[in-house]
Parts: sequence; structure tokens; C-alpha cells
Amino acid sequence: MIRSTSAEDANELAWFKSSYSDSSNPNDCVEVATTPTTVHVRDSKTPQGPRLGLTPTAWASFVSYASES
Repeated sequence: MIRSTSAEDANELAWFKSSYSDSSNPNDCVEVATTPTTVHVRDSKTPQGPRLGLTPTAWASFVSYASES
């Protein structure tokens, strides 16, 4: 996990929601933004709130694990 991202850099990211998001509540979702070295994750309900920064390898491992359930 990457622990620091400047607020300015995070504001310039192109955030998107999963195509698997529940369409009944479009604000109830996780959003992701990618850069060559980091996958950023945030709660769509609080876009200025806490964010996670993961390496692409860690993100791929998480997605693989999450898709198994």
C-alpha cells in the first residue's frame, strides 16, 4: 500500500466507478483512479475523504480475491 498522495495530485486523477456498481444508488460505490505506479481507491459518498493508494500488483491481487466470493 502507498501511504502518501498529495491532495493536488489526487484532485487531478480521473476517477471512475465499477461497471458492477448497484445502479439503484449511484452514490453508493467505490471509485478508482489509476496512474502508472498507483491505483487510488475512494468512497464515492465522500470524495474528499480518505483514500487508499495501492500498487498495481496489490490491486490485482485484491480484485482477484474479491471476485472469488
